[in-house]
Amino acid sequence: MQEFWNNISRYPRFLVTISLGILLTLASPLLPLFKRPSTAIATSIFLVAAVTFIGFTLRAMLGIG
Repeated sequence: MQEFWNNISRYPRFLVTISLGILLTLASPLLPLFKRPSTAIATSIFLVAAVTFIGFTLRAMLGIG
């Protein structure tokens, strides 16, 4: 029984590791865009606009606000 709980306790660490790996893989193509100031500003504005758009869309779909 102890081995079962030991196995179960490893799942959160696995989830965090997989999530960070996916996040880093998705972010790696964007990192060169932050080297020049003009593309860094444009990329930052695009990312903020995308997150805001997704937030507003989810609020409207779920009827939250």
